[in-house]
Amino acid sequence: MSGVLWVDGSLRGANEPIVSAGNHGLTVGDGVFETLSVRQGQPFALTRHLIRLQYSLDRMGMRAIDMGQVREGVRQVMAANPADVVRVRITVVSGPGPMGSARGPGIPNIIVWGGPGTVPGSCRATRVPWKRNERSAIVGVKSTSYAENVVMLHYADGKGANEALMSNTQGDLCEGTGSNIFIEHQGEIVTPPLSSGCLAGITRGLALECGSAAGLPVRVAAPGELPMSVLDEVMHGGAFASVSSSTRGIQPIVWLDGVDVAQGPLLKKLSALYESRADMDLDPSPTRAKDVV
Repeated sequence: MSGVLWVDGSLRGANEPIVSAGNHGLTVGDGVFETLSVRQGQPFALTRHLIRLQYSLDRMGMRAIDMGQVREGVRQVMAANPADVVRVRITVVSGPGPMGSARGPGIPNIIVWGGPGTVPGSCRATRVPWKRNERSAIVGVKSTSYAENVVMLHYADGKGANEALMSNTQGDLCEGTGSNIFIEHQGEIVTPPLSSGCLAGITRGLALECGSAAGLPVRVAAPGELPMSVLDEVMHGGAFASVSSSTRGIQPIVWLDGVDVAQGPLLKKLSALYESRADMDLDPSPTRAKDVV
């Protein structure tokens, strides 16, 4: 493992053991995380990521942590090797616990890693046969219990794709394994609502904000407005699609289920706006706008 590692208050060796075999984060995936891109030597949208980290901790019922300590960890990681850190991951695991689902009295471990990262130059996506449960106990949580996403992405890789798209249990378009999705059709851009079970992506929120501020026709879809079959329109050229994430930005889907597809003109404009805003404001203030969160 390469990169810079900070754990519970101090920098550590990149390959140094940092948690015990009985850590609940290891045995049952009892933890949460955030991944940030680095722009101009700074972690992008850190405040928004920490707000979502706190939300995930609250939803998981995990012990409170000091967000000031997390910020300090990020600062130290960035300062240690700024030229080589292009991605930062913050992970909080619940600490030592029993070999079962019941959580023990352990103190959470805070782990900050910074290092290299690669992003596919384009999105090649495929639909998967599994569904996101919009009524899950951890819906909307950035949990380290990521096995279902691993399985889906492995399936996508076998189809020649680098992202897997799924519906929810109602058959509505939901999200990718590591991304939100935007659909351009009928002269506007729409993205699934949070009620679909998708994650409240940081990039998704910023795209909605900057697009609306610039007068682009971009909005959150009404529940049930985007059935999974809208992807058939993308394949046939009647609609366009892009994915969004902290690492991909707003990236067009150029290949879907084995078919090359075109990029949407409005989505191109939205991507350019997002990149421009991100370069000008490295830690954009959080918003409480109802249609964003």
